[in-house]
Amino acid sequence: MNPDRFYLLTAYRLLPGISVVLISFCSLAYASDVEKLVVISNEEVVGTLEATQEGKQVQVAYAVDNNGRGPKLNETIVLNEQGFPLNWEINGSSLFGAAVAENYRWEAGTATWNSQADSGRVTAAEPLMYIGGDSSPWALSMYVRALLSDEDQQLDVLPSGHMKLQTLDTLYIGEPALPVTIYELSGIQLDPQLLALDVHNKLFATFSGRGGLIRAGFEASLAELQQWARDYELRRLQQIQSNLAHEYAAPVRYRNVRVFDSVNRKLGEPASVLVGDGRITAIEAPDASGKPHEVVVDGEGGTLLPGLFDMHSHASMDSGLFYLAVGVTSTRDMGNDIELLPEIERAIEVGELAGPRITADGLIEARSPFSARIGIVADNLDGALEAVRWYAANGYFEIKTYNSMNPDWVVPLVNEARKLGLGVTGHVPAFMSPDAVIEAGYDSIAHINQLMLGWLLEPGEDTRTPLRLTGMKRAARLDLDSPRVQKTVQLMQQHGTSLDTTAVILERLMLSRAGETPPGDVAYLSHMPIGYQRYRKRTFVPLPEPGDDAEYQAAFNTLLLTMKLLYDNNIRLLPGTDDGTGFTVLRELELYVKAGIPAADTLAMATLGSADYLQTSNDVGSIEPGKFADFLLVAGNPLEDISAIRQIRLVSRGGVIYFPAEIYTALGIKPFAPAAGISVPGNSP
Repeated sequence: MNPDRFYLLTAYRLLPGISVVLISFCSLAYASDVEKLVVISNEEVVGTLEATQEGKQVQVAYAVDNNGRGPKLNETIVLNEQGFPLNWEINGSSLFGAAVAENYRWEAGTATWNSQADSGRVTAAEPLMYIGGDSSPWALSMYVRALLSDEDQQLDVLPSGHMKLQTLDTLYIGEPALPVTIYELSGIQLDPQLLALDVHNKLFATFSGRGGLIRAGFEASLAELQQWARDYELRRLQQIQSNLAHEYAAPVRYRNVRVFDSVNRKLGEPASVLVGDGRITAIEAPDASGKPHEVVVDGEGGTLLPGLFDMHSHASMDSGLFYLAVGVTSTRDMGNDIELLPEIERAIEVGELAGPRITADGLIEARSPFSARIGIVADNLDGALEAVRWYAANGYFEIKTYNSMNPDWVVPLVNEARKLGLGVTGHVPAFMSPDAVIEAGYDSIAHINQLMLGWLLEPGEDTRTPLRLTGMKRAARLDLDSPRVQKTVQLMQQHGTSLDTTAVILERLMLSRAGETPPGDVAYLSHMPIGYQRYRKRTFVPLPEPGDDAEYQAAFNTLLLTMKLLYDNNIRLLPGTDDGTGFTVLRELELYVKAGIPAADTLAMATLGSADYLQTSNDVGSIEPGKFADFLLVAGNPLEDISAIRQIRLVSRGGVIYFPAEIYTALGIKPFAPAAGISVPGNSP
């Protein structure tokens, strides 16, 4: 999941391509206190937000239905004269339907709050800004106005942390031109957020390179703001890239390392690895004499692993930094904005942006009330076939089907894709079985739940809805020896069908509980900004009955047993995450080992096995002379303890060196391991 940006911007990770257009029935003089927002994804309305202010009280109603899911919230906020909340009630349901009942109150020098993530009480002589855990996007404008009232435009916030505002630009939007000021809000989430306010300090827009929020009458200007955001984000990330990318004209020698052999799935003896012109030129004895002009990296006995793959990604401009920080140097993009993705790929390949090598899949969805609004949404079979042709003409690797795809279209789409040299992957369309898509010729199935639901659901049940997640609870009682399961496994063997697992996102969605750090996030969450920490500490699935939690726990254990069953039957597993933070890649590999798959085999799947699937193994996937210098240096031995992959000291992508400690510092994240020692002749690159 693309989990990904705070509420409005978080929705972009979880619901790719979403955009929001603000429709306000206010005059420019703001005689009315009613604001109406329409949520738009891929030029289609998928939700609404209405905010009504009477005096210092604001009522907000927010509802989104996109891709069969979305938050439904009602808020009541009482503000003081400075625009800080004195009382804030949030009720409703979150993304997948879990109950939301959040409240904040400041009274008589005491602030108290209770949310999905946490509860607390602090003494405060004056009201402080509280960051809503499950608030609507309207809260973003409240934060900005509070920051504008501060001389330094910086504020400490509750429950903890610090946010700040930076003035970026003034634009003149529409006809007649309306002047708006662009601000960057940072410190809450992983990524800065862009907002535009008018001369009255009223919210005009909240936007990113993928979408945004804009006042009625100015809808046509949304594209202009999106492009502004893309240009700004590119400049910001280019500067980070120039500061963090270490590129040397001289050869680079990695001394005292042990190379993981992804072909034979074993760890080699200490060695010295030489890199020049972006490729591995030699693997030599540890005491091999180097040339005086070489740059030398001291591996200190650590492990050199081939660059990792994320086989289920959705790239954004900033996701590349997070991926490189965890050693991911190659990804398969499983559906994206068809205009944005080429921009990202071009910028990475010419060195303007930091990021992995991207293999692009093209998402095709059929129109329905539950459609995902990303990629190409087809109204009929002819439109879907034309989408296949467009993706083939534009260099995509595979097509990807989605939940609303008409089952009758599947075979024609597969045939057209094959004719044009494209592979086929995707979700199992609603009302279709995994067995049917395997027999139709899918190369892989996306998400382990999409596979397992074929054993759990009854005919007619609709996976376009949150049932594709909540139905997984039934796996608590699934018999993996049953004929139904065994038939699917045999079909996968016969047809050579792979599975893109994304076990980590299922763990997150099935096992996250309000107020608790999810098991997959324990290793890193305390290093993150407060808003992201709180977003992770929430329940995603409804738990109406007392035994529901235990059933989800048991069901996830069955999921791990399913992974082991597939591994034992020589089904190709493709480690993927459906997330862009990078951290989940490492957890995905830990889950493979937790399922009983040996660490050496797990690492081989995440490197050479993935490269073989993507047909890139001539250049990547193993550490061998002639291949790209795509690898990561970790302290310790991940074959003995897979969690050693979290101690990453250096990453090389085509010979360009990155130190994760530097990346995390630049992103406002506490580093996890010190940078590797490096000696540069003359102390200059």
